[in-house]
Amino acid sequence: MKQTLLVKHAVSGRMFFDSNKKNINYTLIEQGDGWLFEIHSPLDETLEALLECKEELNVFIFKTYEDQPTLKIWYYVKDGPVHYDKDKQQISIYAHSRIEYYPHEYAQ
Repeated sequence: MKQTLLVKHAVSGRMFFDSNKKNINYTLIEQGDGWLFEIHSPLDETLEALLECKEELNVFIFKTYEDQPTLKIWYYVKDGPVHYDKDKQQISIYAHSRIEYYPHEYAQ
C-alpha cells in the first residue's frame, strides 16, 4: 500500500504539502475525538502561507492499493488548533472530523 499526504487551503485549493512531489516526514495520531498530524518542515514561505490560513485547511490521506480501489480520507481542520514549533521544526494540525470514501463510488 502507498500512502499520500496532501495539505490544502480549503478556499483557494492551494497545495501546501504533497508527499507525491516531496518526501514529507509526518505522523498521524488518533487523539481524543480527532486526529493529530505532526509534519516536520522548516519554516519557509509555504509554511508561513499555510499558517496565515490555518482555519481553512483540509488534509487528505490517499491509500493506494495494488488490488483494490484507492481509499481517500478527508480530514477537516476547522478551528484547529494548528501550531508551529520552531525548535522542533514541526507543524501540528488537529482535525476534528474525517470522511472516508472511494471516489469510484461517486463517479457518473
